[in-house]
Amino acid sequence: MKLIYKGKTKDVYSLGENEVLLKFKDDVTGTDGVFDPGANTVGLTIEGVGKSGLRMTKHFFELLEANNIATHYVSADLNEVSMTVKEADVLGKGLEVICRYRAVGSFYRRYAAYCEEAQKLDALVEVTIKDDERGDPVISEDTLAMLGILTNDAYQEVKALTQNICGLIKSELAKKGLDLYDIKLEFGRNKTTGEIMLIDEISGGNMRVYKDGKYIVPLELERYFLG
Repeated sequence: MKLIYKGKTKDVYSLGENEVLLKFKDDVTGTDGVFDPGANTVGLTIEGVGKSGLRMTKHFFELLEANNIATHYVSADLNEVSMTVKEADVLGKGLEVICRYRAVGSFYRRYAAYCEEAQKLDALVEVTIKDDERGDPVISEDTLAMLGILTNDAYQEVKALTQNICGLIKSELAKKGLDLYDIKLEFGRNKTTGEIMLIDEISGGNMRVYKDGKYIVPLELERYFLG
């Protein structure tokens, strides 16, 4: 295998035949040792969080596959803590799409003058540019189109996919008494077909989930959710 990229929470290897291997790590994003799915730096290492994230990712990607939603998922190996996926071209130089059901995290910090903390939001979608140097700025639909990153039609497709995907994830978590506050997704284009599809992972490391009003850290979330 050829190493393509060393990421914050995963390393990426080429497998050939338009497939890549994602090797999950025990690192999570955050600041000053506190987990934050919206942070652009590794904040701490939690033993076992890589396998935990992969277990949840496998579960959710298979759920989406059963609902005919296009993803890059091919298979997962829990023993090797790795996932085989279809190769994808990222949107622009990399975008993150956040679906928000509650006003927390960076959203609350930005708009605290206009909302209460944990105020309910109706599957509100935000897009940020993956740019560590500039603090992953939020970008509007008009700006995405004007700068040639994403057409208006493609943005609307990504938004609809995000709300559909996150609705399924939220409902699945609710079955275990878990309340999804927000979640960060990534999309790319299938290298061979050009189709927009969900990429990256779906785990406790990129979502905020609460139970009975109490925040659940990623490793505990997987235990609550999958048992």
